[in-house]
Amino acid sequence: MRATVRIELMDGERERLEAMSRSRTLEGRLVLRAQIILLAAQGLSNRGIGEELGIDYKTAMRWRNRFISQRFEGIEHERPGRGRKPRIQLEEVLEVVRKTLQTKPDGATHWSLRRMALATGLSRATVHRIWQSRGLKPHLTETFKLSNDPDFEAKLVDVVGLYLDPPEHAIVLSADEKSQIQALDRSQPGLPMKPWRCGTMTHDYKRNGTTTLFAAMNTLTGKVIAECMPRHRHQEWLKFLKRIHRETPKKLDLHIICDNYRTHKHPEVQKWLASHPRFHIHFVPTGSSWLNMVERYFRDITENHIRRGVFRSVNELECTILEAVDQHNEAPRPYIWTAKANDILAKVIRARAAQNGPRISGNLH
Repeated sequence: MRATVRIELMDGERERLEAMSRSRTLEGRLVLRAQIILLAAQGLSNRGIGEELGIDYKTAMRWRNRFISQRFEGIEHERPGRGRKPRIQLEEVLEVVRKTLQTKPDGATHWSLRRMALATGLSRATVHRIWQSRGLKPHLTETFKLSNDPDFEAKLVDVVGLYLDPPEHAIVLSADEKSQIQALDRSQPGLPMKPWRCGTMTHDYKRNGTTTLFAAMNTLTGKVIAECMPRHRHQEWLKFLKRIHRETPKKLDLHIICDNYRTHKHPEVQKWLASHPRFHIHFVPTGSSWLNMVERYFRDITENHIRRGVFRSVNELECTILEAVDQHNEAPRPYIWTAKANDILAKVIRARAAQNGPRISGNLH
């Protein structure tokens, strides 16, 4: 039997191997090779290394010999494989990426697998692999909205400051109205969910009227003051403000966060606010409804109580909504705001720079 060759480590090699063997960022195969060499330097045989690390002794022998002949070059760099050479040339791959990022197909707004395959002469499976390796998804798009409010920064700092550092002896309320909530009755009864089949509901429906949900959420406790009204004019907004006034402790100031809807700035509303100095109105920047925390509550109540509901009347819809509000208020949970104004502003600046820069860009390599 061939004798096992002992490895003698030179200055600095042991420290480098030990660092590799403990690394949490290196690839696992490199960590394993470093462990093999360290054990070989301790005098263990190939079989002993295999038993210690749970690998085949031939693997230990391969990397022992590779290190002896080439040192770190032998264990850190792979030899060219002997498998089948790729049939798709790099130029073809780059051409698919270029077309995807910089062109549009004739008669369509974006590339599909079939269109790209026809345009390049490659198979759809090949195009799919290229897109997948580059993280390209032409079939997907995301929506965005950048505010053009000239006072964006000041309003952003004001509102985020209320979330992160609310004033003492005051209540911060995120308020808004969700208008045009439809009472929809399906044309036919749906089928319930069962194993291997999701629930069903008809695509068509009968409209039975609409309502508007006014809501103000305490950003500290999560408790919601809510009321349904048939319209959303300044009269309804003023009525809702009066309800907030009645249902909150009179000794506390009220900081109301709302959007720039014109009914919130109506002269009658301004006149009433002037006579009630404990109300302080804070407007989010135009086009920045995501800054109003109550919008998150609207999303939850829509998803959990309205979207799949069947309502034969507006009254039935309003009862469902108010029952959901009561249920929420039994164990309210606030939404915790964590984003700082500076971080949001930096992100908006980057988005504006990208929007004003080259329309199409991408790294092809």
